[in-house]
Amino acid sequence: KLLHFLNMGVVYHYTGQYALSNEAFEKAYVIADTYHKNILDESLALVSNPKVIEYKGEDFELLQLHYFKALNFLYLNDYEAALVECRRMNIKLNALNDKYQSNHRYRRDAFIQNLMGLIYDASGDANNAFIAYRNAYDIYKEDYSQLYNIQPPHQLKLDLLRAAANTGFYDQLEFYEKEFGFKYTNDIPKSSKQLILFWQNGLGPVKDEWSIDFTIIGGSDGWVYFNNDFMGLSFPFYIGTGEEAKKQLGGLKIIRIAFPKYLERKPLYAGARAVTSNKSYELELAQDINAIAFKSLEDRMLREMGKALMRLATKQAAEMALRKENQNAGMALGLVNAISEQADTRNWQTIPHSISYSRIILPENETTFQLEILAANQNTVKTITIEPKFNKGKTSFLMFHSLQSHLPL
Repeated sequence: KLLHFLNMGVVYHYTGQYALSNEAFEKAYVIADTYHKNILDESLALVSNPKVIEYKGEDFELLQLHYFKALNFLYLNDYEAALVECRRMNIKLNALNDKYQSNHRYRRDAFIQNLMGLIYDASGDANNAFIAYRNAYDIYKEDYSQLYNIQPPHQLKLDLLRAAANTGFYDQLEFYEKEFGFKYTNDIPKSSKQLILFWQNGLGPVKDEWSIDFTIIGGSDGWVYFNNDFMGLSFPFYIGTGEEAKKQLGGLKIIRIAFPKYLERKPLYAGARAVTSNKSYELELAQDINAIAFKSLEDRMLREMGKALMRLATKQAAEMALRKENQNAGMALGLVNAISEQADTRNWQTIPHSISYSRIILPENETTFQLEILAANQNTVKTITIEPKFNKGKTSFLMFHSLQSHLPL
């Protein structure tokens, strides 16, 4: 259900049906927010596979939900509702930060903080905009640069300096001027039209399945060990004491365990820039969803392995117990167990591979600009004329998505 409504939300968003898109995303939000473990499903997963458990979504997927909702509200000129999504995002981010204490895993989202700053900024709330921009800069500097090789965008630095100046935080303005190595200049004419352009490039990764062969080696005091010498893996598993417990798994030699993995769908294009009559704006990489997906799965791989080993041990113990009662029935269960051994390959496949952005300033007498889509050598592949709808006296927002991606290998 969650994936259904997430995908419907994207479809409605791309077809300009923003109210319907938000209805679908809100249903997805409710499903994810009220998710509780079902003991019956968890038990069933131990004798089949994790696909029988209701999909609860990845952390980064649930944050992207609010990104789309906020954009929908901005397109509907409902800035207050967009700010509600900002607050929801903030709650999610705080919960994520409390959930994971390690600095080497996805627990803070710089792009979402930056988005919050942009929306607060567009709504005239310079104080909250400054806080969000500052948080975004810190996360880019401390987390994203190390985990995903993404540096703080230059546009973020410009917006942070401007927000510090607008709020009268001159000590902060001076601090960040020294930090960035350049002085703040207010070069946005009052008569100009401001547009925040998000360029979504390609499509996010898809989940697939891979497997590992383990050899079961008997231990002592009721323990056996699942070993894979080639990968240097060894997991202990307690089966109990006594001769009967030893017989349940003692006769097994080599078994296969399935795990999820991501396959990248590399974007066809390498970059983009917006061109007006007097300036060219490079769209800077602000979010690499593909990298976050890979990192998130990598961080929990040991936990995934533990669950898979528990599932396999439960299946094999049941098979051995049934073989004792009826050899043919035990063999049949063994066949079912082998067929049902699958990894959970569900994921949200309509999210973008990456998101770049820039603040575009259109001269007063201009209503269009050119979006140049670039190849790896920075040559223009195609040029698109865009005529955005501007909100008088407010910063406007626009998202453009290049869906083209290479098939995963």
